[in-house]
Amino acid sequence: MSTDSKIPGERRSFRLITVLDKMIMKDLFNTVAAVLMVLVVIIVSRKFIKILAQAIEGNIANETIINLLGLKIVAASTSFLPAAVFMAVLMVLGRMHREQEMAAIASAGGGIGTIYRSVMLMVIPLSFLSACLSMYAAPWAEEQTKILMHDDKQDADIRGIAAGRFSEYSDGELIFYTENVDKAGTMQQVFVQNKQGDKLGVVNAETGRLENREGGLYLILKHGQRLQGIPGQKDYSIETFEEYAVLVEKKATVLNLEREAFSTEDLWYSHELRDVAELQDRLNGPLGVLLLAFVAVPLSKLSPRGGVYGSVLIAFGIYFAYGNLLRVNHSWVVKQTVPVWAGYVWVDALLVLLGLAMLLRFYGWRWLLQIFTGKACA
Repeated sequence: MSTDSKIPGERRSFRLITVLDKMIMKDLFNTVAAVLMVLVVIIVSRKFIKILAQAIEGNIANETIINLLGLKIVAASTSFLPAAVFMAVLMVLGRMHREQEMAAIASAGGGIGTIYRSVMLMVIPLSFLSACLSMYAAPWAEEQTKILMHDDKQDADIRGIAAGRFSEYSDGELIFYTENVDKAGTMQQVFVQNKQGDKLGVVNAETGRLENREGGLYLILKHGQRLQGIPGQKDYSIETFEEYAVLVEKKATVLNLEREAFSTEDLWYSHELRDVAELQDRLNGPLGVLLLAFVAVPLSKLSPRGGVYGSVLIAFGIYFAYGNLLRVNHSWVVKQTVPVWAGYVWVDALLVLLGLAMLLRFYGWRWLLQIFTGKACA
């Protein structure tokens, strides 16, 4: 006679996060961090080389370099977080397939839904992080970069000045020399040679300072004497002054922000097509994290014996095509080739169909029918 070993009223314990979830989440987090770090270092390093070249030429202040580096890291992290998540899911699950961990999970009753659950427990918070980065952090970083570069240009020419050295501007038509420059940028005992047509002017002043005023960059001299005339001739003039301004360089100092630096709130209330396309780019960032992770789960099973990187080439092709379609769609929205309401729907729909096609390849249409009906097929 058989007896029921179950105690009446006993319930199975429910865990929000299982041991399998913790294992996969931990591996995913570590891999995402590593992949994102590598991608950001590669991209930022290439851009940082250009910044260093400008700093060596004196076009960027040394104090600005570190700030620009941090802002570039924020912008690069925003752009490459979806790619990092995509590669991380592919690498972690690919390793589990190769080491037969997936077979062990399946033998314990875990199916594709179990894997998706574990993956999405990590991917969904990352998608929220991507939303914060794309909607707020990245525009702020772009705005601060433009402001830094603009403010740096305001004081750019003072970095080319060194005590005891002649400095040339305006293709050699303006040459000046100073004995000392303090931390505030004020020069003491300034000598200036300024050529205007056939006339040559020589100015000696007690102090001088470069300032951006209407019309360009000026050298403001105070308490000095000016001598002007044609070399070789005796008709020259001598003047004393309290303040004298010499135009050093004509340049615009207007701060122009590109759309990448516009706030999300401004884009939201704008009806201009370029603003709408930029807003859709930002909204599609977190969605891309979710969809790429959805595709990466079945893709990791495509070549389990090819090692951890067995499907990397195919994944690269998918991501390359996806990224190019996003850029093409941006221009199509601006040109009204694609309706504005459609946005990135068709691009994301293609990615979803690709993921479903791979799931059907591995599990068949009977499995898909069971998912929708809740019943097994004979």
